[in-house]
Amino acid sequence: MSHRIAAKITGVSGYVPPKVMSNADFEKIVDTNDEWIRTRTGIRERHVVEKGKASSHLATEAAKVLLAQTRTNPGDIDLIIVASVTPDMLFPATACLVQCRIGAQRAWGFDLSAACSGFSYALTVGAQFVGAGTHKKVMVIGSDTMTTILDYQDRATCVLFGDGAGAVLLEPAADPNEGILDFEHDVDGSGGEFLYMPGGGSLHPSTKETVEKRMHYVHQEGSQVFKYAVRRMADMSAHLLERNGFTNLRIIRATQARLGVDDSKVMVNIDKYGNTTAATIPLGLCDAVAQGRLRKGDLVLIVTVGAGYTTGGLLLRWAY
Repeated sequence: MSHRIAAKITGVSGYVPPKVMSNADFEKIVDTNDEWIRTRTGIRERHVVEKGKASSHLATEAAKVLLAQTRTNPGDIDLIIVASVTPDMLFPATACLVQCRIGAQRAWGFDLSAACSGFSYALTVGAQFVGAGTHKKVMVIGSDTMTTILDYQDRATCVLFGDGAGAVLLEPAADPNEGILDFEHDVDGSGGEFLYMPGGGSLHPSTKETVEKRMHYVHQEGSQVFKYAVRRMADMSAHLLERNGFTNLRIIRATQARLGVDDSKVMVNIDKYGNTTAATIPLGLCDAVAQGRLRKGDLVLIVTVGAGYTTGGLLLRWAY
């Protein structure tokens, strides 16, 4: 049985910091080169936050653009959910900082941590409040500044990530044929050892020793993450499509094999952003709309895998 929510996306925005770091820039600081990075990741460049700016600043900019595009009064926002694994600080929540800066006086909010699956999780959570009839306008933001926690001595990992933010506005969907048609999420905690940041929490509070041991950087076993992500994304994609009657066998089999649907139906922007973690999905939606590849009535499949492991999938009918 599908899990339809009477909520729809009525606007999407994105923001990336102006500074760009190309593959050629990495050649100056780590043993790598442009060809190695491009052939293995598809990344050409990524945006890097400037000193003194953090995830809340990127989230705020994306939120301001969203408000302007949808002609929404900040005072009408009921709830702000920020998905991030790189909050400005442990507390207060990034959502509180954004709420203050955009003047959303009536809104409450909180942060959600699910790494690369953060936005899909936050989208489902926000949609529940709208679908329940208790909230009219919910802002969901994915914002991460991963470059602030990268070890630039780890050449296999440091080239993968960039900084950015994206936001969507959720509102009630009266038409049962539009909005969020279904969702599915799960976690596999046994994968936690393959992608994590060991320092800075209550287990390993910040000390001189944790800094010297480089415990405040991303630690990743790339091959393990890759294998899990490909398998779970394919399985979840096929399951969501099949459960909702979209049983095109060619699409499902191709998805199961390598998420191998036709290029025209896949949004790829990792070449210019890198992996922006929680910002990846909203930035992709924003680009798809800007390029005319996403129109009202289109069927959209969102599937993510992140540290945890976390997996998130949503099937929705684009509403504007």
